[in-house]
Amino acid sequence: MKNKIFHTQDLCLRTNLRCAKDSARMEINVKKQEEIFREIQEMMGETKEGRIRWSVEVMTTEANPAEEKPVEHEDGLDWTIDECYVSYYCKYKGKDFCLITYEMLKTANSSTGEQKVKSSNMVFLPPLGMRFFDIHALLPYSIEVSNVLLDAIHRLWVMLLDMYKVDKGSIYLNVRPGTLTIEDEKN
Repeated sequence: MKNKIFHTQDLCLRTNLRCAKDSARMEINVKKQEEIFREIQEMMGETKEGRIRWSVEVMTTEANPAEEKPVEHEDGLDWTIDECYVSYYCKYKGKDFCLITYEMLKTANSSTGEQKVKSSNMVFLPPLGMRFFDIHALLPYSIEVSNVLLDAIHRLWVMLLDMYKVDKGSIYLNVRPGTLTIEDEKN
């Protein structure tokens, strides 16, 4: 009888610890989102004032020929798949700041000719030495994101592109084509 009680208490303790860890992780993610949002807002202001210089690197499959892109059949439609990575780097308050975004885009034409688009987004805060455009390598550095944070990152992207259009020397921008291979999970 004592062993069963001990086992139950042990299980409850482990479950409570797991719940506490999950709760703490969620709290850290929320804090991290709010903190990153605030930092991006501040960085945008300082960038407009000319105090921050950005290095932006992009790898995308969007300009690749259609025959090179993977196609997935889903919901009765053939979806063409693209992906885009964007790495944002700057010095902020004397420290290195690196953020990488990933977007998977699926496009399909419906029977009415209407183009449908699905999008999945991820955000990563990797260490400086980890600036690979590889979803598997970046996954340990992913953070949970809200639509508010995604919007802030998108506004940063638009602002940096607008600055680049006016003065090509204001932002380092490197865009290169990528390749996308969908691995078959059946193997």
